[in-house]
Amino acid sequence: MSRVLPFPQRIRVANDADVRYCDYEGYRLAYEEYGAPAAPPVFLIHGILLDSACNRDLALTLAKRGYRVILLDLLGHGRSDKPGHAKELRVDFFAEQLRTLMDHLGVDKAIIGGVSLGAITSLTFATQYPQRVKALFLEMPVMERATPAAALMLVPVLAMVRYAAPIPRLLARGVRQLPRPRSNLVQILYNGLAQEPEDIASIIHGVLVGPVVPPRRERRKLDMPAMIIAHGGDWLHNIEDAQVLQHELPNAQLHIARSVLELRMKPQRLMPKILAFFEQAEPPAAAERGV
Repeated sequence: MSRVLPFPQRIRVANDADVRYCDYEGYRLAYEEYGAPAAPPVFLIHGILLDSACNRDLALTLAKRGYRVILLDLLGHGRSDKPGHAKELRVDFFAEQLRTLMDHLGVDKAIIGGVSLGAITSLTFATQYPQRVKALFLEMPVMERATPAAALMLVPVLAMVRYAAPIPRLLARGVRQLPRPRSNLVQILYNGLAQEPEDIASIIHGVLVGPVVPPRRERRKLDMPAMIIAHGGDWLHNIEDAQVLQHELPNAQLHIARSVLELRMKPQRLMPKILAFFEQAEPPAAAERGV
């Protein structure tokens, strides 16, 4: 049975984010907004079993530079509704949730991006609705080479939360008793550990049984500017996948991070490159530039 959350207009969370909702197929999708309403729009999507906290620092930086940044919690994640079954939690359906949110906000075209699951959701959306994508920002995309590693990593987690649910449930309830962290980086870990095992199982099952990435022939048609960020030593986010994707997308650039956490812990090296990409793809609102 779907677990429906209360429907307040706004909730105060860490860093005073405003949480709002829109309807999708009878469920509610949570999202946050930063920046001026008239500024160029950017949509960023989190990774699997995470939520908008993982992109909040980047959103705040982009908002200060003159963008309107919208962070979407995909169905089953964060403060969005939890359907409780895998059939609603596929990557192609996640792309439809992004379209629904854009329609809800009256946005025809935007810069689209995300991390890991958010990157492949953005890539899937771009193949479905290329006319609505100004540019792609793809951090740690999970592609064909990584699929076996994804199965090896996620199937044991799925088995644990399905067949040994009392253990992760006890952990989640213990985490929720702790004070809510003020740091976005710590909040990412807090939110991930605080999830109920049934919700974790539904997400993993849905992602594994649905299509993971769009076909290569469709990816090669995407000619909008694209920025790909990858790092080495990670089977799940295979750097060779990122290199292949760079060659498939005719207008793509690839930047190599020093680690999986560089952008979130030490963004000083990558952030100027990211801002330059965004400004070339869509100049920011003039009034905010340089803030």
